[in-house]
Amino acid sequence: MIKLIASDLDGTIISPDGTISQRTRQAFLAAREAGIQIVFVTGRPFRWLSPITEAFGGLGTVICSNGAVLYDLEQDEVIWSRTLSAALAREAAQTILEVDPEASFAAETTKGIHLSHGFAEAHHKLEDSTLLDLSSNAIDQEGIVKFLARSRTLSMDDFYAAVQPKLHQLVSITHSAFDMSLLEMAHVDINKAKTLSEYCQRLKISSDEVMAFGDMPNDIQMLEFAQHGYAMASGHPTTLACTRNQAPPLEQDGVAQIIEGLLK
Repeated sequence: MIKLIASDLDGTIISPDGTISQRTRQAFLAAREAGIQIVFVTGRPFRWLSPITEAFGGLGTVICSNGAVLYDLEQDEVIWSRTLSAALAREAAQTILEVDPEASFAAETTKGIHLSHGFAEAHHKLEDSTLLDLSSNAIDQEGIVKFLARSRTLSMDDFYAAVQPKLHQLVSITHSAFDMSLLEMAHVDINKAKTLSEYCQRLKISSDEVMAFGDMPNDIQMLEFAQHGYAMASGHPTTLACTRNQAPPLEQDGVAQIIEGLLK
């Protein structure tokens, strides 16, 4: 019996235009009406949840920043966070610069986003961003929940393959972007699956009672944790190769199709 549905957002239920379809919305609402817990699990910071609030209001709990933040949508507050020290981010940055001397960086904290020069495109200004300074006390006080590294010279797979062996004991490291070469790092003990598992334990829900959906490598551990884990057919090849079940693609409302079948 499924007691909890965990779903990634971008590429899984959120389309490239930033919207959630009416069919998907109705499927999740029907699942909640049937008594199933809903948890959204995303690499997004909690400040970027407008597609969820627009579609569902205060429905569900959200695991943000790849597991570093647990956020209560109904109460609009951070329940829990696990941060990465600025010292570890500095060490990671030094290692990455040895791989790609032109790499640029950003740090997502519990208060906002800090960008190094060259991280964002000139035409793509992120609101409320500040200049990244990993030597400042302020960034440690805010708490880094996700540290980002961007390469403009290496492909995503090559960038990850070069950096991951050097950093895997220092930080958790993954990637979820189709359109840029971007590494996502956090506290070494953090990933989507670990935080979802801890949340399920609070609710006394076991992994065989969890259905999960995702499309990118940062979803793999979550899809392996859930006994009913589905990779989107439109997802990354690595994710599809690591997951037992497959949902139809996003453009066919694949998640909604699976949930509708569950509720019949």
